[in-house]
Amino acid sequence: MVTLKNQASISEAANKIGVSIDTIRRWHKKGLIKAHRDARNNRSFDLKELSRVQAKYTETAEIKPFKQLKNCKKNGFRSIELFAGAGGLALGLENAGFSHELLVEFDKDAAETLHLNRPHWKILCQDVRQVQYDSFSADVVIGGFPCQSFSYAGKQLGFEDIRGTLFFELVRCIQKVKPKIAIGENVRGLIQHDQGRTLETMVGILKQIGYRVCTQLLRAQYLDVPQKRERLIVMAVRNDLDYQFIFPKEKDYTISLREALREVPVSEGQQYSSVKRKIMDLVPEGGYWRDLPEKLQREYMKGSFHLSGGKTGMARRLSWAEPSLTLTCAPAQNQTERCHPSETRPLTVREYARIQTFPDTWKFQGKITSQYKQIGNAVPVNMAYHLGRCISAMLSGNIDQKTMRVEHGNKAVLEPTLFDSL
Repeated sequence: MVTLKNQASISEAANKIGVSIDTIRRWHKKGLIKAHRDARNNRSFDLKELSRVQAKYTETAEIKPFKQLKNCKKNGFRSIELFAGAGGLALGLENAGFSHELLVEFDKDAAETLHLNRPHWKILCQDVRQVQYDSFSADVVIGGFPCQSFSYAGKQLGFEDIRGTLFFELVRCIQKVKPKIAIGENVRGLIQHDQGRTLETMVGILKQIGYRVCTQLLRAQYLDVPQKRERLIVMAVRNDLDYQFIFPKEKDYTISLREALREVPVSEGQQYSSVKRKIMDLVPEGGYWRDLPEKLQREYMKGSFHLSGGKTGMARRLSWAEPSLTLTCAPAQNQTERCHPSETRPLTVREYARIQTFPDTWKFQGKITSQYKQIGNAVPVNMAYHLGRCISAMLSGNIDQKTMRVEHGNKAVLEPTLFDSL
């Protein structure tokens, strides 16, 4: 029963667009479409959204050129970023109108990448623990602090108890600069780490230093990024400000690799060994190790063949009709293979960069392994742009209801997505 405009139950939707119910379930599991809830709390699907996905598989969809989202007008707000990496988050915020007071990055190659592409940015290539912030001020402090072991001396740790962690360094900067808004960015796994106590501790410490906090999981494939990638955003607002928490609204479309890699510049990339190339030649577009003969499965996977899970990334070839799986620090790792959809080779550096929505003009420094690592660790630029627009809206009060949504609670939770591989 259709209860909303363009909404239908799974069976009705399958009948209307001419696919099986299992196909729609598979699209949902892959993160290509979203399920909605009707007035009776039953799952329903958007017919236009389904038709768009179907058109990508039948190659009847219009192939739109790669697009980096950008607002050329400055918004007047300034930011400080720690753990800046190769600049995905910084570039996205710049595209949303922000000016950068300071970027801190310890990795030499990544810092040189930043210097090469934005020589006017103030960039410190040093250990974040040595940085002093007395001469800096900013509206926003932001940082994708690296994953790091976290020890506990009880359920509620104080500020002094987290010394030695990189999260402590982000908090130290926030305490010193006292920005209006602070943002922490990390992987989805932080939500469940140590049964949720790690995130609970981090939120508690931000509250201790005078900030209200809201968390949100952002899904890149619904934010103009041709990649299934999830990032946890921990957003904090200074207690003396009555700003609403604002996050990007998910789009009703995804961007396929066919669209993303159109006319991508030729560049260097890793190569397969002759043995691995013979194996990958047998994997069809969108396929993986299960598409190999069982004898080859056992030979290629060795001990992993007998594991119960964690194998869906092995011998994995991407699909032209879908966004990429989450990019890792290298495209030819055995557990997280990222093979080109139609050529038997790993994705190149420029293909990696396109999928992370870096512009073709953004050059990466260092050896090829370092370049892959810089790109794989980055926040997708277009995702950062959408986040930046929301931060700007919080600071200015100018909210775009079509592309932004207000969260009133302390924690926003999305329905879990079961991706083929993370």
